[in-house]
Amino acid sequence: MALTPFHVAIPVRHLEESRAFYRNVLNCSEGRSSDNWVDFDLYGHQLVIHFDAAIGEANTITLHTNPVDSKAVPVPHIGVVLEMSDWQALADRLKDKGVQFVIEPYVRFKGESGEQATMFFFDPTGNALEFKAFK
Repeated sequence: MALTPFHVAIPVRHLEESRAFYRNVLNCSEGRSSDNWVDFDLYGHQLVIHFDAAIGEANTITLHTNPVDSKAVPVPHIGVVLEMSDWQALADRLKDKGVQFVIEPYVRFKGESGEQATMFFFDPTGNALEFKAFK
Protein backbone atom coordinates (compact mmCIF):
# COMPACT_ATOMS: atom_id res chain seq x y z
CA MET A 1 0.00 0.00 0.00
CA ALA A 2 1.34 3.42 -0.95
CA LEU A 3 1.68 6.00 1.81
CA THR A 4 -0.70 8.92 1.49
CA PRO A 5 -0.52 12.37 3.04
CA PHE A 6 -2.36 13.01 6.28
CA HIS A 7 -4.52 15.99 7.20
CA VAL A 8 -4.52 17.38 10.72
CA ALA A 9 -6.15 20.48 12.18
CA ILE A 10 -4.93 22.00 15.44
CA PRO A 11 -5.99 24.94 17.61
CA VAL A 12 -3.81 28.03 18.03
CA ARG A 13 -4.08 31.03 20.36
CA HIS A 14 -2.86 33.64 17.82
CA LEU A 15 -3.25 33.06 14.11
CA GLU A 16 -0.48 35.45 13.02
CA GLU A 17 2.02 34.23 15.66
CA SER A 18 1.43 30.63 14.59
CA ARG A 19 1.41 31.51 10.90
CA ALA A 20 4.86 33.08 11.30
CA PHE A 21 6.17 30.02 13.18
CA TYR A 22 4.99 27.47 10.63
CA ARG A 23 6.01 29.62 7.66
CA ASN A 24 9.32 31.07 8.91
CA VAL A 25 10.64 28.48 11.36
CA LEU A 26 9.38 25.22 9.84
CA ASN A 27 9.47 26.60 6.25
CA CYS A 28 5.94 25.36 5.48
CA SER A 29 4.40 26.81 2.36
CA GLU A 30 1.05 28.45 2.95
CA GLY A 31 -2.09 27.44 1.08
CA ARG A 32 -5.60 28.77 1.47
CA SER A 33 -6.61 30.77 4.50
CA SER A 34 -9.40 32.77 6.10
CA ASP A 35 -9.67 35.09 9.08
CA ASN A 36 -9.81 32.02 11.36
CA TRP A 37 -7.58 29.34 9.80
CA VAL A 38 -4.54 28.77 7.58
CA ASP A 39 -3.55 25.69 5.50
CA PHE A 40 0.11 24.68 5.33
CA ASP A 41 2.09 22.08 3.43
CA LEU A 42 4.01 20.25 6.17
CA TYR A 43 6.43 18.04 4.23
CA GLY A 44 3.68 16.96 1.83
CA HIS A 45 0.95 16.74 4.48
CA GLN A 46 -1.86 19.21 5.11
CA LEU A 47 -1.66 21.01 8.45
CA VAL A 48 -4.42 23.47 9.27
CA ILE A 49 -4.12 25.90 12.17
CA HIS A 50 -7.44 27.15 13.55
CA PHE A 51 -7.80 30.15 15.84
CA ASP A 52 -9.31 29.15 19.18
CA ALA A 53 -10.24 32.13 21.37
CA ALA A 54 -10.77 29.79 24.33
CA ILE A 55 -7.02 29.10 24.59
CA GLY A 56 -6.22 32.65 25.66
CA GLU A 57 -2.83 34.05 26.58
CA ALA A 58 -2.05 31.44 29.23
CA ASN A 59 -1.86 28.37 26.99
CA THR A 60 -4.55 26.02 28.22
CA ILE A 61 -3.41 23.03 26.21
CA THR A 62 -2.72 20.32 28.75
CA LEU A 63 -0.43 17.48 27.78
CA HIS A 64 0.21 14.13 29.32
CA THR A 65 3.69 12.61 29.09
CA ASN A 66 4.88 9.03 28.73
CA PRO A 67 8.41 7.94 29.60
CA VAL A 68 10.46 6.79 26.59
CA ASP A 69 14.23 6.36 26.95
CA SER A 70 13.96 8.17 30.31
CA LYS A 71 12.49 11.20 28.53
CA ALA A 72 9.01 12.68 29.02
CA VAL A 73 7.34 12.36 25.61
CA PRO A 74 4.41 14.79 25.29
CA VAL A 75 1.05 13.26 24.40
CA PRO A 76 -0.76 14.09 22.26
CA HIS A 77 1.68 15.16 19.59
CA ILE A 78 1.75 15.27 15.82
CA GLY A 79 4.74 14.39 13.76
CA VAL A 80 6.29 13.68 10.45
CA VAL A 81 8.79 11.00 9.43
CA LEU A 82 11.54 12.50 7.27
CA GLU A 83 14.55 11.23 5.39
CA MET A 84 17.61 11.32 7.67
CA SER A 85 19.28 14.17 5.74
CA ASP A 86 16.08 16.26 5.90
CA TRP A 87 15.73 15.50 9.62
CA GLN A 88 19.31 16.66 10.28
CA ALA A 89 18.82 19.82 8.21
CA LEU A 90 15.64 20.62 10.16
CA ALA A 91 17.33 19.96 13.52
CA ASP A 92 20.19 22.29 12.54
CA ARG A 93 17.79 25.00 11.33
CA LEU A 94 15.69 24.80 14.51
CA LYS A 95 18.82 25.12 16.66
CA ASP A 96 19.95 28.12 14.58
CA LYS A 97 16.53 29.75 15.09
CA GLY A 98 16.72 29.22 18.86
CA VAL A 99 13.82 26.80 19.13
CA GLN A 100 13.65 25.29 22.61
CA PHE A 101 13.33 21.54 22.47
CA VAL A 102 11.23 19.45 24.81
CA ILE A 103 13.46 16.55 23.76
CA GLU A 104 16.70 17.56 22.05
CA PRO A 105 17.48 15.90 18.72
CA TYR A 106 19.06 12.50 19.31
CA VAL A 107 19.40 9.03 17.79
CA ARG A 108 17.76 6.02 19.44
CA PHE A 109 18.93 2.42 18.97
CA LYS A 110 22.16 3.57 17.32
CA GLY A 111 23.70 0.75 15.30
CA GLU A 112 20.71 -1.51 15.90
CA SER A 113 17.72 -2.55 13.84
CA GLY A 114 15.19 0.28 14.05
CA GLU A 115 17.77 3.05 14.50
CA GLN A 116 15.89 6.35 14.49
CA ALA A 117 16.43 10.02 15.09
CA THR A 118 13.83 12.07 16.94
CA MET A 119 13.18 15.52 18.40
CA PHE A 120 10.22 17.20 20.11
CA PHE A 121 9.32 20.86 20.50
CA PHE A 122 6.24 23.04 20.90
CA ASP A 123 4.67 25.55 18.55
CA PRO A 124 3.84 28.99 20.07
CA THR A 125 0.48 27.72 21.39
CA GLY A 126 1.95 24.64 23.03
CA ASN A 127 1.03 22.02 20.42
CA ALA A 128 3.66 19.27 20.65
CA LEU A 129 5.49 18.38 17.43
CA GLU A 130 7.77 15.43 16.75
CA PHE A 131 10.00 14.95 13.74
CA LYS A 132 11.79 11.64 13.27
CA ALA A 133 13.78 9.69 10.72
CA PHE A 134 14.71 6.04 10.37
CA LYS A 135 18.09 4.77 9.19
